[in-house]
Amino acid sequence: MSEQLTWLSSSYSDAGNAACVEVAASVGTVYVRDSKSVDRPDRPPIAFSTGAWRLFLAYTTAD
Repeated sequence: MSEQLTWLSSSYSDAGNAACVEVAASVGTVYVRDSKSVDRPDRPPIAFSTGAWRLFLAYTTAD
């Protein structure tokens, strides 16, 4: 992952961003990381295909 990513966090995250999950997208891939692991090379972001991410969102937001 050599590209520059823009990380977004949920509005439900705590104010200090000490306990949240962040998401960044690039062409064909969505990355997810723990905000506490930003400077931890031993804890890289998890990468999902955009199709897998869509399925995850559909599952988690279904009624």
